[in-house]
Amino acid sequence: MPNSAAAGKAALLDELGLAGTESLFAQIPAAHRLPALPDLPPALTSEVELSRHLNALLDRNRPAGDGLSFLGGGIWQHHVPAVVDEIVGRAEFLTPVWGTPSSDFGRNQVWWEFTSQLGALLGLELVGLPVYSWGAAAGHAFRMAARLTGRNRIILPAAISPERLAVITGYAHSADPTMRLELVTAPCDATGRLDLAAVAALADGNTAALYYENPAYLGGLETGAAELAAIAARVGAETIAGVDPISLGVIAPPGELGVDIAVGTIQTLGVHMHAGGGLGGFIATRDDARYAAEYPTLLNSLTTTVDGELAFGLMLFHQSSYGSRELGKDWTGNSTYLWAVAAATYMALLGPAGFAEIGHLILARTRFAGETLAGVNGVKVAETGGVFRELLLDFSASRRRVDAVNRALLERHGIFGGIEITPDTALFAFTECHSEADIVRLADALREVLS
Repeated sequence: MPNSAAAGKAALLDELGLAGTESLFAQIPAAHRLPALPDLPPALTSEVELSRHLNALLDRNRPAGDGLSFLGGGIWQHHVPAVVDEIVGRAEFLTPVWGTPSSDFGRNQVWWEFTSQLGALLGLELVGLPVYSWGAAAGHAFRMAARLTGRNRIILPAAISPERLAVITGYAHSADPTMRLELVTAPCDATGRLDLAAVAALADGNTAALYYENPAYLGGLETGAAELAAIAARVGAETIAGVDPISLGVIAPPGELGVDIAVGTIQTLGVHMHAGGGLGGFIATRDDARYAAEYPTLLNSLTTTVDGELAFGLMLFHQSSYGSRELGKDWTGNSTYLWAVAAATYMALLGPAGFAEIGHLILARTRFAGETLAGVNGVKVAETGGVFRELLLDFSASRRRVDAVNRALLERHGIFGGIEITPDTALFAFTECHSEADIVRLADALREVLS
């Protein structure tokens, strides 16, 4: 923790045998340091002033939940049952990071339930505790594949979330040139599905992994999943699938499609949008020692004690950065274990029938939206069938740019529009939170905005 008291700082430096602090920060580039203190506003002198100031700042926000939101592309507005918030807010889950042995037992049991339920959804047996995001999970998986194969080339879709790609790019880089991953993008169709022929041409003996997403970033359901796994297998590469678990009530799980490593989000499993960051990403594989030995994340398991009682605990702890620091398989970094509690609660509430029901509802809402919006002059829908939750809308015929359309939707109608993909196209998301009346309202608003 920072210590600005002169005597305390001097004592610490003396203990370390240092004359000053410069050597402690030598690894931080000069461009990343402040040359002088920033021009900060006057200090707030009371809690009352602080509370008033923060509330004034928060009042400037326009939360998506307060209006009608069609934002998606990585963080979605799915319904969070009240019981999920109740469980997550319990002190034994909310407040401890690492608790006492007695609280660890209950926490470890919930984590075991999370990994077990998610594994059943995915058709895979081994699931790690969640990392910071889908992008972080994918980056870890690419590194796992590189270690497993001794190769450094990753093939991934050209149509991918920019935020996710930015995180993946960070994982691919290394100060050591021999450790860098080469990211090669493959072309996709209008809904984000990979071009199988192009992927086959790109795959070679240097390929560590082939990565696809199902549903794709632009909403398409990847109908070529089995073929993609076969392409990867032919060149000895790992098949990695990016998956949203909320879709697994209506599409085949990755474990049935030849996938070696599955990654994805857990935000859709009972986690609010929360400003769009740090909402949890998972990594899952078959229960194979070859894969288990490469996990950088914490793994939870179940066994029996000498007295025959059930016990839950962590396994292979030594290979994580918690156990071995910089010598771990990878730096686990910020993890989101509280959201594992939320996801475990959500999955238990839904059950298999619930996942099928919500998946069919989202498919129906997406199809209704596609058919309804296709009737709006100036709007072209990329595809209305074979897509899940996301629709790519093209406004080029209206001669209105996406930023202007979204601004008008929000200012005139209180509607958050889609994510800008190009100046003329935007990605709109439709979930179980959207009624048919909401979709008709969007269509009417677009007619007014584009008229």
